[in-house]
Amino acid sequence: MIPRYSRKPMSDIWELNSKYQTYLDVELAICKAYNQIGKIPDEALKEIQQKAAFSVERIDEIEAEVKHDVIAFLTCVNENIGPASKYMHMGVTSSDIIDTAMAIQIQKASDIIEADLNEVIFTLKNKAKEHKNTICIGRSHGIHAEPMTFGVKLCYWIDLFERALERFKTAREDIRTGQISGPVGTYSNIPTEIEQIVCKELNLKPAKISTQVISRDHHAYYMQSLALIGTSIEQCVTEIRHLQKTEVLEVEEGFSKGQKGSSAMPHKKNPISSENLTGLARLLKSNSIAALDNIVLWHERDISHSSVERVIFPDSTILADYMLNRFKNTVENLVVHKDNMLKNTSLYGGVIFSQRILLKLTEKGLTREQAYTMTQRNALAAWNKPGGDFKSNLLNDNEIRKYLSELEIDECFNLQYYLRNINKIYERFGI
Repeated sequence: MIPRYSRKPMSDIWELNSKYQTYLDVELAICKAYNQIGKIPDEALKEIQQKAAFSVERIDEIEAEVKHDVIAFLTCVNENIGPASKYMHMGVTSSDIIDTAMAIQIQKASDIIEADLNEVIFTLKNKAKEHKNTICIGRSHGIHAEPMTFGVKLCYWIDLFERALERFKTAREDIRTGQISGPVGTYSNIPTEIEQIVCKELNLKPAKISTQVISRDHHAYYMQSLALIGTSIEQCVTEIRHLQKTEVLEVEEGFSKGQKGSSAMPHKKNPISSENLTGLARLLKSNSIAALDNIVLWHERDISHSSVERVIFPDSTILADYMLNRFKNTVENLVVHKDNMLKNTSLYGGVIFSQRILLKLTEKGLTREQAYTMTQRNALAAWNKPGGDFKSNLLNDNEIRKYLSELEIDECFNLQYYLRNINKIYERFGI
Protein backbone atom coordinates (compact mmCIF):
# COMPACT_ATOMS: atom_id res chain seq x y z
CA MET A 1 0.00 0.00 0.00
CA ILE A 2 1.25 3.49 -0.84
CA PRO A 3 1.89 5.27 2.51
CA ARG A 4 -0.48 8.18 3.02
CA TYR A 5 1.52 11.35 2.60
CA SER A 6 1.51 13.81 5.47
CA ARG A 7 0.43 17.29 4.54
CA LYS A 8 -1.70 20.25 5.51
CA PRO A 9 -5.12 20.63 3.89
CA MET A 10 -5.18 21.95 0.32
CA SER A 11 -7.22 24.93 1.53
CA ASP A 12 -4.24 26.18 3.58
CA ILE A 13 -2.38 26.98 0.36
CA TRP A 14 -5.05 29.47 -0.66
CA GLU A 15 -5.95 31.17 2.62
CA LEU A 16 -4.97 34.84 2.96
CA ASN A 17 -2.01 34.41 5.29
CA SER A 18 -0.45 31.86 2.93
CA LYS A 19 -1.12 34.05 -0.12
CA TYR A 20 0.53 37.09 1.45
CA GLN A 21 3.46 35.00 2.69
CA THR A 22 4.02 33.88 -0.89
CA TYR A 23 3.86 37.52 -2.01
CA LEU A 24 6.53 38.26 0.59
CA ASP A 25 8.66 35.34 -0.60
CA VAL A 26 8.63 36.83 -4.10
CA GLU A 27 9.43 40.34 -2.87
CA LEU A 28 12.33 39.03 -0.79
CA ALA A 29 13.64 37.01 -3.73
CA ILE A 30 13.63 40.23 -5.80
CA CYS A 31 15.60 42.05 -3.09
CA LYS A 32 18.07 39.19 -2.91
CA ALA A 33 18.52 39.33 -6.68
CA TYR A 34 19.16 43.08 -6.56
CA ASN A 35 21.73 42.45 -3.85
CA GLN A 36 23.51 39.92 -6.08
CA ILE A 37 23.93 42.50 -8.83
CA GLY A 38 25.03 45.17 -6.35
CA LYS A 39 21.88 47.30 -6.28
CA ILE A 40 20.93 46.67 -2.63
CA PRO A 41 23.61 46.86 0.09
CA ASP A 42 24.21 43.79 2.25
CA GLU A 43 23.13 45.59 5.42
CA ALA A 44 19.89 46.78 3.83
CA LEU A 45 19.08 43.27 2.59
CA LYS A 46 19.77 41.85 6.05
CA GLU A 47 17.46 44.44 7.60
CA ILE A 48 14.72 43.69 5.08
CA GLN A 49 14.99 39.94 5.64
CA GLN A 50 14.90 40.31 9.42
CA LYS A 51 12.07 42.81 9.67
CA ALA A 52 9.77 42.02 6.74
CA ALA A 53 6.44 40.92 8.20
CA PHE A 54 2.72 41.51 7.81
CA SER A 55 -0.62 40.85 9.42
CA VAL A 56 -3.78 40.16 7.46
CA GLU A 57 -5.75 42.41 9.81
CA ARG A 58 -3.47 45.38 9.12
CA ILE A 59 -3.56 44.71 5.36
CA ASP A 60 -7.36 44.73 5.48
CA GLU A 61 -7.32 48.06 7.32
CA ILE A 62 -5.06 49.65 4.71
CA GLU A 63 -6.94 48.12 1.79
CA ALA A 64 -10.19 49.61 3.06
CA GLU A 65 -8.59 53.00 2.35
CA VAL A 66 -6.38 52.45 -0.70
CA LYS A 67 -8.65 49.91 -2.47
CA HIS A 68 -5.63 47.93 -3.75
CA ASP A 69 -4.56 44.69 -2.10
CA VAL A 70 -0.91 44.65 -3.24
CA ILE A 71 -0.36 48.28 -2.19
CA ALA A 72 -1.99 47.45 1.15
CA PHE A 73 0.30 44.45 1.52
CA LEU A 74 3.42 46.48 0.67
CA THR A 75 2.44 49.32 2.99
CA CYS A 76 1.98 46.88 5.84
CA VAL A 77 5.33 45.18 5.19
CA ASN A 78 7.15 48.49 4.81
CA GLU A 79 5.76 49.72 8.13
CA ASN A 80 7.71 46.90 9.75
CA ILE A 81 10.93 47.31 7.75
CA GLY A 82 11.53 51.00 8.19
CA PRO A 83 14.09 53.01 6.10
CA ALA A 84 15.36 50.00 4.12
CA SER A 85 11.87 49.61 2.68
CA LYS A 86 12.90 52.01 -0.10
CA TYR A 87 14.45 48.97 -1.79
CA MET A 88 11.21 46.99 -1.78
CA HIS A 89 9.27 46.51 -5.03
CA MET A 90 11.87 48.34 -7.12
CA GLY A 91 10.89 48.56 -10.79
CA VAL A 92 8.23 45.87 -10.55
CA THR A 93 4.48 45.98 -10.83
CA SER A 94 1.73 44.25 -8.88
CA SER A 95 1.27 41.59 -11.54
CA ASP A 96 4.91 40.54 -11.20
CA ILE A 97 4.20 39.65 -7.59
CA ILE A 98 0.69 38.24 -8.08
CA ASP A 99 1.45 36.03 -11.09
CA THR A 100 4.74 34.73 -9.75
CA ALA A 101 3.25 34.01 -6.31
CA MET A 102 0.30 32.30 -7.92
CA ALA A 103 2.65 30.02 -9.87
CA ILE A 104 4.20 28.97 -6.55
CA GLN A 105 0.79 28.31 -4.98
CA ILE A 106 -0.25 26.23 -7.99
CA GLN A 107 2.90 24.12 -7.73
CA LYS A 108 2.19 23.43 -4.06
CA ALA A 109 -1.38 22.45 -4.91
CA SER A 110 -0.11 20.31 -7.77
CA ASP A 111 2.13 18.30 -5.43
CA ILE A 112 -0.99 17.21 -3.57
CA ILE A 113 -3.06 16.46 -6.68
CA GLU A 114 -0.25 14.46 -8.29
CA ALA A 115 0.07 12.36 -5.14
CA ASP A 116 -3.71 11.86 -5.16
CA LEU A 117 -3.64 10.64 -8.75
CA ASN A 118 -0.92 8.13 -7.97
CA GLU A 119 -2.94 6.81 -5.03
CA VAL A 120 -6.03 6.40 -7.21
CA ILE A 121 -4.05 4.45 -9.82
CA PHE A 122 -2.54 2.24 -7.11
CA THR A 123 -6.00 1.54 -5.65
CA LEU A 124 -7.46 0.71 -9.06
CA LYS A 125 -4.60 -1.68 -9.83
CA ASN A 126 -5.21 -3.52 -6.57
CA LYS A 127 -8.91 -3.86 -7.35
CA ALA A 128 -8.11 -4.97 -10.91
CA LYS A 129 -5.82 -7.73 -9.59
CA GLU A 130 -8.63 -8.93 -7.35
CA HIS A 131 -11.15 -9.13 -10.20
CA LYS A 132 -8.95 -10.18 -13.10
CA ASN A 133 -11.15 -13.22 -13.80
CA THR A 134 -14.47 -11.97 -12.39
CA ILE A 135 -16.75 -12.55 -15.37
CA CYS A 136 -19.29 -9.84 -16.16
CA ILE A 137 -21.24 -8.69 -19.17
CA GLY A 138 -19.87 -5.97 -21.41
CA ARG A 139 -22.44 -3.50 -22.66
CA SER A 140 -22.65 -1.26 -25.70
CA HIS A 141 -25.42 1.35 -25.91
CA GLY A 142 -26.40 0.04 -22.46
CA ILE A 143 -27.34 -3.31 -24.03
CA HIS A 144 -25.67 -6.66 -23.33
CA ALA A 145 -22.85 -7.22 -25.81
CA GLU A 146 -20.31 -9.94 -24.95
CA PRO A 147 -18.67 -11.30 -21.78
CA MET A 148 -15.62 -9.62 -20.28
CA THR A 149 -14.22 -9.39 -16.77
CA PHE A 150 -14.71 -6.71 -14.17
CA GLY A 151 -10.94 -6.49 -13.97
CA VAL A 152 -10.73 -5.49 -17.63
CA LYS A 153 -13.29 -2.77 -16.93
CA LEU A 154 -11.03 -1.54 -14.14
CA CYS A 155 -8.03 -1.60 -16.49
CA TYR A 156 -9.89 0.88 -18.67
CA TRP A 157 -10.26 3.10 -15.60
CA ILE A 158 -6.55 2.76 -14.84
CA ASP A 159 -5.77 3.88 -18.37
CA LEU A 160 -8.00 6.93 -17.92
CA PHE A 161 -6.15 8.03 -14.81
CA GLU A 162 -2.67 7.24 -16.09
CA ARG A 163 -3.36 9.54 -19.04
CA ALA A 164 -4.92 12.13 -16.73
CA LEU A 165 -1.73 12.02 -14.65
CA GLU A 166 0.52 12.55 -17.67
CA ARG A 167 -1.62 15.45 -18.90
CA PHE A 168 -1.57 16.97 -15.44
CA LYS A 169 2.22 16.72 -15.17
CA THR A 170 2.56 18.49 -18.51
CA ALA A 171 0.12 21.22 -17.47
CA ARG A 172 1.76 21.84 -14.10
CA GLU A 173 5.14 22.15 -15.80
CA ASP A 174 3.66 24.56 -18.35
CA ILE A 175 2.29 26.81 -15.61
CA ARG A 176 5.52 26.70 -13.58
CA THR A 177 6.23 30.15 -14.97
CA GLY A 178 7.13 33.41 -13.27
CA GLN A 179 7.71 36.97 -14.42
CA ILE A 180 9.54 40.00 -13.09
CA SER A 181 9.29 42.32 -16.09
CA GLY A 182 7.68 45.54 -14.87
CA PRO A 183 4.87 47.59 -16.47
CA VAL A 184 3.72 46.16 -19.85
CA GLY A 185 6.56 43.64 -19.67
CA THR A 186 9.35 45.83 -21.10
CA TYR A 187 11.79 45.70 -18.14
CA SER A 188 11.80 49.51 -18.31
CA ASN A 189 12.92 49.97 -14.70
CA ILE A 190 14.29 46.53 -13.85
CA PRO A 191 17.29 44.61 -15.24
CA THR A 192 16.31 41.47 -17.14
CA GLU A 193 18.70 39.38 -15.07
CA ILE A 194 16.55 40.01 -11.97
CA GLU A 195 13.81 37.87 -13.50
CA GLN A 196 16.28 35.08 -14.21
CA ILE A 197 17.70 35.12 -10.68
CA VAL A 198 14.29 35.32 -8.98
CA CYS A 199 12.74 32.51 -11.00
CA LYS A 200 15.71 30.25 -10.34
CA GLU A 201 15.46 31.04 -6.62
CA LEU A 202 11.74 30.17 -6.60
CA ASN A 203 12.09 27.09 -8.84
CA LEU A 204 10.12 28.67 -11.68
CA LYS A 205 10.81 29.24 -15.37
CA PRO A 206 10.94 32.84 -16.58
CA ALA A 207 8.21 33.66 -19.06
CA LYS A 208 9.62 34.05 -22.57
CA ILE A 209 7.61 37.26 -22.75
CA SER A 210 4.94 38.78 -20.54
CA THR A 211 2.67 41.75 -21.12
CA GLN A 212 2.56 42.79 -17.47
CA VAL A 213 0.71 39.52 -16.92
CA ILE A 214 1.64 35.96 -17.82
CA SER A 215 -0.50 34.84 -20.75
CA ARG A 216 -3.62 33.13 -19.43
CA ASP A 217 -3.49 30.22 -21.87
CA HIS A 218 -1.04 28.69 -19.36
CA HIS A 219 -3.72 28.89 -16.67
CA ALA A 220 -6.49 27.67 -18.96
CA TYR A 221 -4.38 24.64 -19.93
CA TYR A 222 -3.92 23.77 -16.27
CA MET A 223 -7.64 24.16 -15.56
CA GLN A 224 -8.43 21.93 -18.53
CA SER A 225 -6.22 19.23 -17.02
CA LEU A 226 -8.25 19.46 -13.79
CA ALA A 227 -11.49 19.29 -15.77
CA LEU A 228 -10.24 16.13 -17.49
CA ILE A 229 -9.46 14.60 -14.10
CA GLY A 230 -13.05 15.43 -13.16
CA THR A 231 -14.47 13.81 -16.28
CA SER A 232 -12.34 10.70 -15.69
CA ILE A 233 -13.87 10.38 -12.24
CA GLU A 234 -17.31 11.08 -13.68
CA GLN A 235 -16.85 8.35 -16.31
CA CYS A 236 -16.10 5.75 -13.64
CA VAL A 237 -18.73 6.73 -11.08
CA THR A 238 -21.42 6.90 -13.76
CA GLU A 239 -20.62 3.24 -14.44
CA ILE A 240 -20.92 2.47 -10.73
CA ARG A 241 -24.31 4.20 -10.61
CA HIS A 242 -25.59 2.11 -13.53
CA LEU A 243 -24.24 -1.13 -12.08
CA GLN A 244 -25.85 -0.41 -8.71
CA LYS A 245 -29.37 -0.20 -10.16
CA THR A 246 -31.63 -2.69 -8.39
CA GLU A 247 -32.36 -4.70 -11.52
CA VAL A 248 -28.61 -4.90 -12.31
CA LEU A 249 -26.94 -5.00 -8.86
CA GLU A 250 -23.50 -6.01 -10.02
CA VAL A 251 -21.69 -3.58 -7.71
CA GLU A 252 -22.61 -1.43 -4.74
CA GLU A 253 -20.90 1.36 -2.90
CA GLY A 254 -19.85 0.29 0.59
CA PHE A 255 -22.63 0.75 3.14
CA SER A 256 -21.33 1.29 6.67
CA LYS A 257 -22.89 0.09 9.90
CA GLY A 258 -25.62 2.49 10.95
CA GLN A 259 -25.76 4.20 7.56
CA LYS A 260 -29.21 5.08 6.24
CA GLY A 261 -30.18 5.57 2.62
CA SER A 262 -33.55 7.28 2.78
CA SER A 263 -35.61 9.21 5.31
CA ALA A 264 -38.75 7.44 4.03
CA MET A 265 -37.66 4.01 2.73
CA PRO A 266 -35.53 1.91 5.09
CA HIS A 267 -34.55 -0.55 2.35
CA LYS A 268 -32.63 2.02 0.31
CA LYS A 269 -28.88 1.86 -0.36
CA ASN A 270 -28.02 4.64 -2.79
CA PRO A 271 -24.81 5.39 -4.77
CA ILE A 272 -24.46 8.70 -2.96
CA SER A 273 -20.68 9.03 -3.33
CA SER A 274 -20.85 8.46 -7.07
CA GLU A 275 -23.71 10.92 -7.43
CA ASN A 276 -21.81 13.49 -5.39
CA LEU A 277 -18.73 13.11 -7.59
CA THR A 278 -20.83 13.36 -10.75
CA GLY A 279 -22.13 16.72 -9.57
CA LEU A 280 -18.72 18.04 -8.53
CA ALA A 281 -17.28 17.15 -11.94
CA ARG A 282 -19.68 19.71 -13.39
CA LEU A 283 -18.00 22.42 -11.31
CA LEU A 284 -14.51 21.48 -12.53
CA LYS A 285 -15.74 21.55 -16.12
CA SER A 286 -17.52 24.89 -15.73
CA ASN A 287 -14.49 26.46 -14.04
CA SER A 288 -12.35 25.39 -16.99
CA ILE A 289 -14.65 27.35 -19.30
CA ALA A 290 -14.14 30.45 -17.13
CA ALA A 291 -10.37 29.93 -17.46
CA LEU A 292 -10.70 29.85 -21.25
CA ASP A 293 -12.59 33.16 -21.15
CA ASN A 294 -9.76 34.63 -19.04
CA ILE A 295 -7.31 34.25 -21.93
CA VAL A 296 -8.76 37.24 -23.77
CA LEU A 297 -7.65 40.49 -22.10
CA TRP A 298 -7.62 44.06 -23.36
CA HIS A 299 -4.33 45.19 -24.90
CA GLU A 300 -1.36 44.34 -22.65
CA ARG A 301 -3.51 43.65 -19.60
CA ASP A 302 -6.65 44.21 -17.67
CA ILE A 303 -7.85 42.61 -14.44
CA SER A 304 -11.02 40.92 -15.66
CA HIS A 305 -9.27 37.58 -15.08
CA SER A 306 -8.25 38.41 -11.51
CA SER A 307 -11.62 38.16 -9.78
CA VAL A 308 -12.34 34.89 -11.59
CA GLU A 309 -9.03 33.29 -10.64
CA ARG A 310 -9.48 34.15 -6.97
CA VAL A 311 -12.44 31.77 -7.07
CA ILE A 312 -11.68 29.07 -9.64
CA PHE A 313 -8.10 28.18 -8.67
CA PRO A 314 -8.72 27.58 -4.97
CA ASP A 315 -12.08 25.95 -5.72
CA SER A 316 -10.84 23.66 -8.49
CA THR A 317 -7.68 22.48 -6.77
CA ILE A 318 -9.55 21.86 -3.51
CA LEU A 319 -12.29 20.07 -5.45
CA ALA A 320 -9.85 17.92 -7.41
CA ASP A 321 -8.12 16.89 -4.17
CA TYR A 322 -11.43 16.06 -2.49
CA MET A 323 -12.82 14.22 -5.50
CA LEU A 324 -9.74 12.06 -6.02
CA ASN A 325 -9.71 11.03 -2.37
CA ARG A 326 -13.43 10.32 -2.29
CA PHE A 327 -13.22 8.32 -5.51
CA LYS A 328 -10.28 6.31 -4.13
CA ASN A 329 -12.30 5.46 -1.03
CA THR A 330 -15.31 4.53 -3.17
CA VAL A 331 -13.21 2.08 -5.19
CA GLU A 332 -11.56 0.61 -2.09
CA ASN A 333 -14.95 -0.08 -0.47
CA LEU A 334 -16.77 -1.20 -3.60
CA VAL A 335 -18.88 -4.33 -3.09
CA VAL A 336 -18.73 -6.60 -6.14
CA HIS A 337 -21.58 -9.09 -6.60
CA LYS A 338 -19.87 -11.82 -8.62
CA ASP A 339 -22.94 -14.08 -8.67
CA ASN A 340 -25.13 -11.36 -10.14
CA MET A 341 -22.48 -10.54 -12.72
CA LEU A 342 -22.40 -14.17 -13.79
CA LYS A 343 -26.19 -14.47 -13.75
CA ASN A 344 -26.57 -11.44 -16.01
CA THR A 345 -24.33 -13.05 -18.64
CA SER A 346 -26.82 -15.92 -19.05
CA LEU A 347 -30.01 -13.91 -19.56
CA TYR A 348 -32.24 -15.07 -22.42
CA GLY A 349 -30.37 -18.34 -22.71
CA GLY A 350 -27.02 -16.81 -23.61
CA VAL A 351 -27.94 -14.46 -26.49
CA ILE A 352 -24.55 -12.83 -25.89
CA PHE A 353 -22.90 -15.82 -27.59
CA SER A 354 -24.52 -14.95 -30.92
CA GLN A 355 -21.27 -13.89 -32.59
CA ARG A 356 -19.67 -17.26 -31.80
CA ILE A 357 -22.59 -18.99 -33.54
CA LEU A 358 -22.37 -16.57 -36.48
CA LEU A 359 -18.66 -17.26 -36.96
CA LYS A 360 -19.06 -21.00 -36.54
CA LEU A 361 -21.70 -21.03 -39.29
CA THR A 362 -19.42 -19.12 -41.66
CA GLU A 363 -16.72 -21.72 -40.98
CA LYS A 364 -19.21 -24.28 -42.30
CA GLY A 365 -19.36 -22.50 -45.66
CA LEU A 366 -22.35 -20.16 -45.22
CA THR A 367 -22.06 -16.54 -46.32
CA ARG A 368 -21.94 -13.98 -43.53
CA GLU A 369 -25.41 -12.74 -44.55
CA GLN A 370 -26.90 -16.24 -44.38
CA ALA A 371 -25.26 -16.96 -41.03
CA TYR A 372 -26.32 -13.59 -39.61
CA THR A 373 -29.95 -14.08 -40.63
CA MET A 374 -30.14 -17.57 -39.11
CA THR A 375 -28.46 -16.50 -35.87
CA GLN A 376 -30.42 -13.29 -35.46
CA ARG A 377 -33.72 -15.12 -35.98
CA ASN A 378 -33.03 -17.33 -32.96
CA ALA A 379 -31.54 -14.53 -30.84
CA LEU A 380 -34.51 -12.20 -31.31
CA ALA A 381 -36.95 -15.00 -30.63
CA ALA A 382 -35.29 -15.42 -27.23
CA TRP A 383 -34.95 -11.69 -26.62
CA ASN A 384 -38.61 -10.94 -27.33
CA LYS A 385 -40.03 -13.67 -25.13
CA PRO A 386 -40.13 -13.73 -21.31
CA GLY A 387 -37.81 -16.53 -20.26
CA GLY A 388 -36.54 -16.85 -23.81
CA ASP A 389 -33.71 -19.32 -24.37
CA PHE A 390 -31.32 -18.70 -27.26
CA LYS A 391 -29.47 -21.96 -26.84
CA SER A 392 -32.68 -24.03 -26.86
CA ASN A 393 -33.82 -22.17 -29.93
CA LEU A 394 -30.61 -23.08 -31.72
CA LEU A 395 -30.86 -26.73 -30.73
CA ASN A 396 -34.44 -26.87 -32.03
CA ASP A 397 -33.76 -25.02 -35.29
CA ASN A 398 -33.54 -27.59 -38.08
CA GLU A 399 -31.70 -25.23 -40.41
CA ILE A 400 -29.04 -24.50 -37.76
CA ARG A 401 -28.71 -28.21 -36.94
CA LYS A 402 -27.86 -29.00 -40.56
CA TYR A 403 -24.55 -27.26 -39.91
CA LEU A 404 -23.90 -27.42 -36.15
CA SER A 405 -23.98 -30.37 -33.80
CA GLU A 406 -25.08 -30.09 -30.18
CA LEU A 407 -21.43 -30.31 -29.11
CA GLU A 408 -20.44 -27.50 -31.48
CA ILE A 409 -23.24 -25.32 -30.14
CA ASP A 410 -22.16 -26.09 -26.56
CA GLU A 411 -18.60 -25.06 -27.40
CA CYS A 412 -19.83 -21.66 -28.57
CA PHE A 413 -21.29 -21.02 -25.09
CA ASN A 414 -17.98 -21.43 -23.26
CA LEU A 415 -17.31 -18.31 -21.15
CA GLN A 416 -13.60 -19.11 -20.82
CA TYR A 417 -13.18 -18.49 -24.54
CA TYR A 418 -13.63 -14.77 -23.85
CA LEU A 419 -10.87 -14.71 -21.22
CA ARG A 420 -8.05 -16.12 -23.34
CA ASN A 421 -6.38 -12.72 -23.92
CA ILE A 422 -6.91 -11.20 -20.47
CA ASN A 423 -3.28 -11.78 -19.48
CA LYS A 424 -2.09 -9.81 -22.50
CA ILE A 425 -4.25 -6.85 -21.51
CA TYR A 426 -2.97 -6.97 -17.94
CA GLU A 427 0.65 -7.09 -19.08
CA ARG A 428 0.19 -3.64 -20.60
CA PHE A 429 -0.53 -2.28 -17.13
CA GLY A 430 2.23 -4.14 -15.34
CA ILE A 431 -0.24 -6.03 -13.15
